[in-house]
Amino acid sequence: MKNNAHLWTPLSPPEDISDWDRRQYLIDYMGIDDIWRVFRIMSEFTESFEELAKMPQAVSVFGSARTPASHPRYQKARELGQRIAREGLATVTGGGPGIMEAANRGAFEAKGVSVGLNIELPLEQTPNPYITTGLNFRYFFIRKVMLVKYSIAFVIFPGGFGTLDELFESLTLIQTRRIKSFPVILFDTEYWKELIEWIKSRLIEEKNISPEDLNLFHITDSIDETIEWIKNSDLIRS
Repeated sequence: MKNNAHLWTPLSPPEDISDWDRRQYLIDYMGIDDIWRVFRIMSEFTESFEELAKMPQAVSVFGSARTPASHPRYQKARELGQRIAREGLATVTGGGPGIMEAANRGAFEAKGVSVGLNIELPLEQTPNPYITTGLNFRYFFIRKVMLVKYSIAFVIFPGGFGTLDELFESLTLIQTRRIKSFPVILFDTEYWKELIEWIKSRLIEEKNISPEDLNLFHITDSIDETIEWIKNSDLIRS
C-alpha cells in the first residue's frame, strides 16, 4: 500500500550565500530562543552524563513530595535508603521533600551515595539537605533519561501525578523493549491495590494490554522483599 504520509523537511539556505548569512538564515528560521534551547539541552545532557557516570549502580526511589516525616511511609523510605546504601548502591531521587527526602536521608545516614536530581519548577522545589551529589534540571525529559540510564531498579512509593508519570513511562519502556527489563516495585499494597484492580478489570479485560504485562512490576509492603528484587535485577553487576 502506498504511503501518502508527508515527510516535512526544513528549507535549506541558498548555496551562494556567505557563512555569516547562512548562520543568520538559521537564526531567522529557527528563532534565537530555539537555538539557545538546543545548547541548553546539550549542556544538561553533557553535565549529567559526566557527573552520574562516577557513581555506583543506583536504585531510583519515587514518591510524594507531600509525605511528612511523621508518616510511616517516610520511615519506610528512610529505611530503604539505608538498606540500599548497605548493598553498595546509590540512592537516586528527584531531590525534593517527602519520600524523596526520606530515601536520601536513609542513604546519607548510612554513609552511602545519595543523589538528588532536582527539577526547576515555577513553584520552586528546594533540594533536601541529605544529598551528596546533586544536579538541577530545567527539562523533565533529560532528568528521566538519567533516572533510567543509571538505575537497576525503580521503587515507587505512593505519590501523585509525577510519581505515576515515572511509573507508567518505565513500564512502557520495558513493555516496548526500548530498555532492558529491571525491577519496578510498588511499595504499599493498600495504596496500589485499586490501581492494580483497575488495570486487571479494564486494561486486561478490554485487551489493551496482555495478562503477561502484570509481570512487569512487583507489589509489596516488605523492605526485605524489595531488597531481594533489587539484588536479583538483571542489570546489577556482580
